[in-house]
Amino acid sequence: MQLPAKTFIITGATSGMGRGIAERFAREGASLVLSGRNEERGREVAAHIQEQGGKATFLPGDISLPETNHQLVESALENFGRLDGIVTNAGHLGLGAVTDIQPDEWHYTFAANLHAVYYLSHYSIPVMQEQGKGVIIATASIAAYKSFPNHPAYCAAKAGLVALVRQMALDYGPAIRINAICPGPVDTPLIWDSARAFPDPQKAVENAAQTTALKRLGAPQDIAALALFLASEESSWITGTAITIDGGVMATR
Repeated sequence: MQLPAKTFIITGATSGMGRGIAERFAREGASLVLSGRNEERGREVAAHIQEQGGKATFLPGDISLPETNHQLVESALENFGRLDGIVTNAGHLGLGAVTDIQPDEWHYTFAANLHAVYYLSHYSIPVMQEQGKGVIIATASIAAYKSFPNHPAYCAAKAGLVALVRQMALDYGPAIRINAICPGPVDTPLIWDSARAFPDPQKAVENAAQTTALKRLGAPQDIAALALFLASEESSWITGTAITIDGGVMATR
């Protein structure tokens, strides 16, 4: 196992990439504090991990609020006595062109995708510093580099997240390694929500798969494998970077 006796917080863990990461980390020996807004799904994920012999607890809440993030760190310490890393996977699309999207939706998109990473980092970094070591993995997106129609808030927030990851890596190394994952089209509920920005959502998803060099959508397990690598000692000389995992989408530009 690559994460024995480690404790991680994973946000957005109730489905898709977050659930895939949670299940993979649990199999590798990590104890988990899971976060999400859907309490029923979250408790089901935690129960599934426990049934497989893993350790997980679920704490519902809105990750865009500072107090939710503080509670996650407190839960890790109360339940497992330590905190070795965080995976900030939760996000929000905030669809609509600049002239259409309303200010509250714009601000919530930034709160969920960017401010939440600051909040959880703010509360977790001191704990990891005290322990002498830690890992932060932020789920960004190829939208940080590639524009998509009717996704201005999402693209801007993810670009800001990549910049934040690079900056924090300078401030908190060498004890804490901080990296971003930039997925392309992955077969999760999010891609179907994103496809609503296009005239034909079904066709948009099919086209997304065909724009990859590998001619398929990614799977949550693909993202989980990269997250595990960044969380483990196998990536001990990697920090301050954003790794694209997109089946070759960016190579076709």
